[in-house]
Amino acid sequence: MKKVIYILSVFAMCVSCSFLDFDESSSQYSREDMYKTYSNIQKMLTNIYGYMPNKDIADVSSALRDCGSDDAEYADPDASVQRFTNGNWSPIATVDDKWSLYNGIRSANEFLESIKTVDLSMYKYDTKYQRWLEHLQYYPAQARVLRAYYFFELARRYGDIAMPLTMLTAEEANAITKTSFDEVIDFVVKECEESAQELPKTYVGLLDDEVGRVTNGFALAVKAKALLYAASPLHNPSGDKAKWRAAAQAAKDIMDLNQYTLDPAEKANNPGSPEVIFAISRGDSQSFERYNFPVRFTEGERTSIAGTYPSQQLVDAFQTLGGYDITLESNGWRTSDPAFDVTKPYEGRDPRFARAVLANGMDFKGATIETFVGGKDYSATRSDLGTCTGYYLRRYIQESTSFTPENTITNKHHWIVYRYAEALLTFAEAANEALGSPTDASLGMSALDALNMVRYNAGMPEVNATSQSAFRDAVRREWRVEFAFEDHRFWDIRRWGIASGVMGQLDGVEIVKEGAAFSYKRKVVETRTWFDKMNLYPIPQSETFNNPNLTQNSGWTL
Repeated sequence: MKKVIYILSVFAMCVSCSFLDFDESSSQYSREDMYKTYSNIQKMLTNIYGYMPNKDIADVSSALRDCGSDDAEYADPDASVQRFTNGNWSPIATVDDKWSLYNGIRSANEFLESIKTVDLSMYKYDTKYQRWLEHLQYYPAQARVLRAYYFFELARRYGDIAMPLTMLTAEEANAITKTSFDEVIDFVVKECEESAQELPKTYVGLLDDEVGRVTNGFALAVKAKALLYAASPLHNPSGDKAKWRAAAQAAKDIMDLNQYTLDPAEKANNPGSPEVIFAISRGDSQSFERYNFPVRFTEGERTSIAGTYPSQQLVDAFQTLGGYDITLESNGWRTSDPAFDVTKPYEGRDPRFARAVLANGMDFKGATIETFVGGKDYSATRSDLGTCTGYYLRRYIQESTSFTPENTITNKHHWIVYRYAEALLTFAEAANEALGSPTDASLGMSALDALNMVRYNAGMPEVNATSQSAFRDAVRREWRVEFAFEDHRFWDIRRWGIASGVMGQLDGVEIVKEGAAFSYKRKVVETRTWFDKMNLYPIPQSETFNNPNLTQNSGWTL
């Protein structure tokens, strides 16, 4: 538990707790036993952390949710992530349903109920007794924020959800009704506001210097994120400006803490960055690299079709270093940037491009990436175990990972849940929509200034969009490039209601080497299927069978 909390489910008893029922007889510990000692109480809280959602959806630990957006393709055509894009998604063929979050919610409910009666006075002569009491004062607020975050994760998948706030019997669980999306958000906001008042800004100097705990900053971050989704077109079709104003103010509250700063360095796998507000730390592993490295660097360790491969649509979102758009057309690159060399299309780009995408000609592990036809990293078909788009994933890759026999190297991975740039872009988007102008600074800063802070930090020139519409396009682009592969785009195209316009086709690049030069051609990788019902997930059919009050989301009939 010291220094870093690795998010693991620590007790089989706790993992077995379900939304439907709780069978204490299956464990060697009773519920009462678990709250008799400080160490067990600590473990019960840590168990609640263990339900934090991953960014992947469990296809050999490499299929990011971005593969269900226009930012990427997953190599295996039969993987469950393909249901997001091929029309085979249904209540009986679910993917990423995260119904297990109700286990985490039940664990939080149980913890919050049990900790009220904790009495450790029998240990009052123990030298650690006072320290234990100091620790315990933060525990309920941590559990409340985690529960609120889990409710939000369920609500952004399903909209209206069941929202149990106490431990339920099987009979009660099978009769619970839905709570509206707006009511869920109201609850999340209230829980986070109240808990933020009870939480420290850091645990350095507290709780044995543990990091990875919920802070006041993360409590306010969950609040801001929930309000942004509530204000977005999917859940706010009337465009209620009060909702946008609330989201902007929530983001401004994070900024006004003066606890976080933008970091020009890479934030992925860097939980110590001054920009990171909350990250999930995982233990040593090679699996992410095994399925996402260019295959020649896996030393034969990858034997199945896998990998998240960036799309040409995402690559086109990264401007030139001069701030000009650049697009690959059917037969070559097009840009108005007079300083850009179209014969070297992956140089002179937004610096964030090279942090997210591995492209032809880039350096990697002391070698040069070759995705041109016939190159060392080229894949003619998906069965070749290589890229199907002409690009490889760079974000979150630990380059030092090695599969070389007798010199294997593994690394820890730290998945970002929320960082300061998100607060700035939330403010920029919400203020523009609330005030009708990106230059209006009546909320303490203009939307334009907030956006340009993020761009300046990335080494990009300022955006000069002064109309609400032009700025809306600019901030949406910024969300895409700043947070590429950080689990945003999948959700953003849904909350903005633009998926029907971007999900019909996914493209890649075909590169042909001609002497010392290359020619580039846009190619279709996949034709996709989209229905607007996919803005929300289908409720698993097994759950609606158990509880008829969990009415199915619109359009999701068998």
